[in-house]
Formats: sequence, C-alpha cells, structure tokens
Amino acid sequence: MAAPAEPVSPHTLSANIGFFSDYDFRGISYARERGAVQGGFDYSHSSGLYLGVWASNVNKQALYGNTVETDLYGGYIHQFTPDLGLNVGFLQFYYVDNDRPVGITGRKGGSPNTTELNAAITYKWLTLKQSYAVSDFFGINTASFGNTPIGNHITGTGHSQGSGYTELNFNYKLPIQDINLVLHVGHQTVRNYSIANYTDFLVGLNKDFAIASSTGWNAGLNYTTTDANKNWYVDPQGFKTGEDKVVVFVKRTF
Repeated sequence: MAAPAEPVSPHTLSANIGFFSDYDFRGISYARERGAVQGGFDYSHSSGLYLGVWASNVNKQALYGNTVETDLYGGYIHQFTPDLGLNVGFLQFYYVDNDRPVGITGRKGGSPNTTELNAAITYKWLTLKQSYAVSDFFGINTASFGNTPIGNHITGTGHSQGSGYTELNFNYKLPIQDINLVLHVGHQTVRNYSIANYTDFLVGLNKDFAIASSTGWNAGLNYTTTDANKNWYVDPQGFKTGEDKVVVFVKRTF
C-alpha cells in the first residue's frame, strides 16, 4: 500500500538577492548609477496574506545623506479567476540613518521614512496599481522645501501627505527563448509641490535561467526615462537623478 501523501504546507518562505547597476525608484536614481546590492525575504500564506522585508544601499548624495533603505510590506491577494486578481497592501520605507532634508533656512524637514497604502488589479499581463502616501512623502514639507526658489519655479508649501503614484505594468513572456518583456508607465504626484510631479517610462527584457543545478536565476536590463524637473531631481553635486538610464542586473530567488 502506498504511503499517504504529505500534506501541502500553507506557508511559503523565499529569499532573494540581486546586483544592479543602479537603484532605480520610479525612474529616479537612488544609487547615482554606481551599483546597488538588494535583497529580502518574503512570506506568503495560502489564504492570500503576505509579508516581506527588503533592503538596498542608497547613495548618500541622492537622498539627503542616507545610505541604506529598508522596506517592510504586506497585504492580501485575492484571485477572482486565474486571469483576474486583486492585491491590497502597505509599504513602509525606512532609512536607518534618518538624515532629513534641510531647507534654505537651515531647518530640517520631515523624516524621509514614508508610509504608503496601495491597491492593484491584475488581468492577465496587465497590472494597474495606485499608491497613496499617508505620511509626508520622503520628508517633503514646508520646513524642507516650502516656498523655495528652484529654477524658474517657487515650490509650494504645506505637507506632502496625500501624494500618489499611479502605474500601469505589462509583463509578457515572449515566444523567443522564453524572454520576459516588461513595459511600464507611472505618474508621481507630490501634494502641494507640483514641481516634483513627473511621469516615468520603462522598457525591459529579462530571462530566467539555471546554472547547473542552481535554479532561480534571472538577469536582464531596463531602460528608463522620465520628464522629471531637472532643477528638482538633482543631487548636491549636480547629478540629475531623473535622467535616462539603462539598468542591468542579475538576481536569484531561493
């Protein structure tokens, strides 16, 4: 008599690590194209609940002097059909250095730590997602950037809580060598600071592969471009963080 099958666990735990030529966040360079090591852990339950933690190095010139970003995220996924799914969740950006933006008066602005809520709907290869900041958006407020002359503009004033990011993503496996095609368009709005609003675009190709018996590898490249204001999205050394770039990467999921 055959032995009874082992019950399938409702719990799934995975880890990932990757090496990237840049940390590209919504089209904005956070590593000044000097390379980034990124990785994290993910837990999911068969009920649809999930939780994860992820980290990356950040170039200190790109984000107020911070050097490490750690993200905590979680949520719930529900599949209505095999093709149609809903994902609701949260994302907490945390910077261990906690360096804050400093305004022209010398006053420090809000904390760069940012909390977003999000919701996404996926149909086959398309995903439409909306993120909403329930805190100030990466430290932007009156103390840091209020009524500041930047280029030909005067920034707004007030808090940036309520900023949002809308994105549409297309992921499709091409019938050529099982290469994955990624297309993306997103629009960032920063409440009370329209100078910081922009749209970003991404075109990418990547491929899953194995090295001998080592599976879970993926490598690829992404081209990104934005219409971000060059006088706002620039670091203290003059590096324009919203410029066009190509990001190459290799990563592995365990």
